[in-house]
Amino acid sequence: MSSTAVLLALCPLLLAGGFLAGRRTAHPAGRSDLGTPVERATFETLHTASLAAPPLRAGLTEDSARKAARRLRSLLGTDALCLTNRSTVLTWHGTGEHHAKQVLDRLAEVLDTGRTAAFDCGCRAVDCPLRWAVAAPIVVDQRVLGALVAYAPRESAVLARATDEVARWVSVQLELAELDRSRTRLIEAEIKALRAQISPHFIFNSLAAIASFVRTDPTRARELLLEFADFTRYSFRRHGEFTTLADELHSIDQYLALVRARFGDRLSVTLQIAPEVLAVTLPFLCLQPLVENAVKHGLEGAVTRSRITITAQDAGAEAEVVIEDDGVGMDPDRLRALLRGEGGPSAGVGLLNVDERLRTVFGDPYGLVIETARGAGTRITVRIPKFRAGVHSSPPEAGE
Repeated sequence: MSSTAVLLALCPLLLAGGFLAGRRTAHPAGRSDLGTPVERATFETLHTASLAAPPLRAGLTEDSARKAARRLRSLLGTDALCLTNRSTVLTWHGTGEHHAKQVLDRLAEVLDTGRTAAFDCGCRAVDCPLRWAVAAPIVVDQRVLGALVAYAPRESAVLARATDEVARWVSVQLELAELDRSRTRLIEAEIKALRAQISPHFIFNSLAAIASFVRTDPTRARELLLEFADFTRYSFRRHGEFTTLADELHSIDQYLALVRARFGDRLSVTLQIAPEVLAVTLPFLCLQPLVENAVKHGLEGAVTRSRITITAQDAGAEAEVVIEDDGVGMDPDRLRALLRGEGGPSAGVGLLNVDERLRTVFGDPYGLVIETARGAGTRITVRIPKFRAGVHSSPPEAGE
């Protein structure tokens, strides 16, 4: 997002902060009242803007425009207001709706140039109070998506300036909505990349291991087949970009059951999970690739036994998950190259993918912490905030 967009998005907070600071200065401690007319007007403006924002975060549609129009008209204090895209009037709020039929003809210059323009309505209806209008472009990522048009009985420089500022604010909300959609598309693409990485060899070997028990231990074969079905159903589910730690660990347990069916006593797994962190929400398929990496490097070259330890514990405002193996480890310089995306089209995809998704969702401080060296095994630490706005798991859809 541009620096201008960020500043516009923060304007309500900055105004509120300035107002509160001024209020403390103007009124002695311990005194409480309803404030001056200016103070009340400031709060009312901020409150109205906060109510108009959520619908706009869904994008510029007929539904979002209809829900936001009343609040936007209140902000401007105008007789009528309409929102358009480049080809349609999305909503009209206020009097004189017959003007909606001609408004798009008046917007050609605004939509082409991206500059605010005022015009005489040319209305001859005696009972219509609308005689003048100002149209301001709605711009997202340097593209004019539509216009905000405010109508009044007479020409007003104040209304022209206010309409332009409100249109800029609307543009910021729509830009934030586009960023949300871009983030969702990015995360969905990264999940698809992880699913594509699920090794065909793992699937083949799991089915081969299950088949080996069909004659000797049919009950075990049936249990493993159910584990395999549940694991693949979870890994390829279509619903939601987030899951709970409990669901992710359950899928990992199913994955490990299939691995142990093949390697038997060569693989030892210890899980230490604090019950209080099971409800924590994290990105879908966030831990499974790390466990798969531990299995791969733990068993690689192992003559006798390999040990993997998975712990999840309460760490105040966060949950801390640690996945550790005693395998071959990795050269730290090579690891850094992998996390920069310099390891080739397939090397380290799982680690890079998980690291980027954690940073995208929670911020840079929540990237993977990896401790490793050649012959010294690998320890991966994942920190997950217990709460983050907009991050919540959704139950799977029926049939998933």
